Amino acid sequence: MSIYKEILGKQFYKLHPMLQKRYGFKDYKTFKATGVMHKITSGPKWLYLFKLFAARRKFLFPEHGNNIPFHIVNTQQIGSNGEQQVHWERRFYFPNINRDFNALMTLDIDKVIVKDYLGEPSLFYSELTFEVTDQGHLRIESQKQRLVLGKFELPIPRLFQGNVLVNESYVKENENFCIHVWITNPLIGTLFEYKGEFRTDDL
Repeated sequence: MSIYKEILGKQFYKLHPMLQKRYGFKDYKTFKATGVMHKITSGPKWLYLFKLFAARRKFLFPEHGNNIPFHIVNTQQIGSNGEQQVHWERRFYFPNINRDFNALMTLDIDKVIVKDYLGEPSLFYSELTFEVTDQGHLRIESQKQRLVLGKFELPIPRLFQGNVLVNESYVKENENFCIHVWITNPLIGTLFEYKGEFRTDDL
């Protein structure tokens, strides 16, 4: 059973059938898709140096633009401790450079959260909650976050967190998944955002 099916429980079957296939990993261990991000927003310019550093860790990046080609690979795997994991690889093909946004997710069923380590090597940790909307979309929100410094993890006060909101849906008419990722901060506003669509490589 995938970590997403386990955390959603009965809600999982309220997802659009294609989202069930995507997050259920029933017939495969890897999900691959290609698409386009209609909009990528990178936030305030004064965060440029931080995002340039984060880009080297395959996390946030300073580039922005419209209609940026995109590729995603989700791989279900088992970690060295026997824990089930899902590795996320997201690549954005800007005109002059490619940028990656990677993560490793595991399940904490006792807390009913997904543990999300962002970047390679990890730079941030975020706890994620999952729910299904009345329309059959998947909605993901961040909760507690920590800054990862090697073996040490420092809690980030709520006022300084990057609050993540993700909405993913499936549009039957064009056989595309639609995704909207929005990261905001109470003081700064939008830190990072992308919105677009993609189609599985096996269609």
